[in-house]
Amino acid sequence: MTVRPIRLFGDPVLTSPSAEIGEIDEGVRSLVQDLLDSVALPGRAGVAAPQIGVGLRAFSYNIDGDIGYILNPVVVEVAGEPEPTGEGCLSVPGLWHDVLRYPHAKVAGTDLDGNDVVLEGDGLFAQMLQHETDHLDGHLYLHRLSGDARRAAMREVRESDWF
Repeated sequence: MTVRPIRLFGDPVLTSPSAEIGEIDEGVRSLVQDLLDSVALPGRAGVAAPQIGVGLRAFSYNIDGDIGYILNPVVVEVAGEPEPTGEGCLSVPGLWHDVLRYPHAKVAGTDLDGNDVVLEGDGLFAQMLQHETDHLDGHLYLHRLSGDARRAAMREVRESDWF
């Protein structure tokens, strides 16, 4: 079991778009296992590859004990009116802010065998799908904040003991 350290706000890998995974080799299989091991810890809803220092399009999830992964995910559908949703991030520890998220989301990608995978859900699952694909596009949830909320969040980051 390899639980990889989580990269923190300020690390360039977190703001760089991730490369699509081509050939499924031993390195990709090892990455998926590390993502699954890293997300299995209590309190973790998702871990994207950039959060463990790898700039590839993959993430793992752990929602209500349902643990899995997806490679090369792309958001293919969102539904409902975006609503303020309390959100935090392992890469920005200790912060919690409302972010506009759609109540329903669907992503499509593949598994390690090259089979098509579709992940779809509402509520927390939809939030996780949007949050983790944002990571793969080089965005942190703080980037979705605006105005006073963003200024307050950045002040919290600067005042944190980890920054």
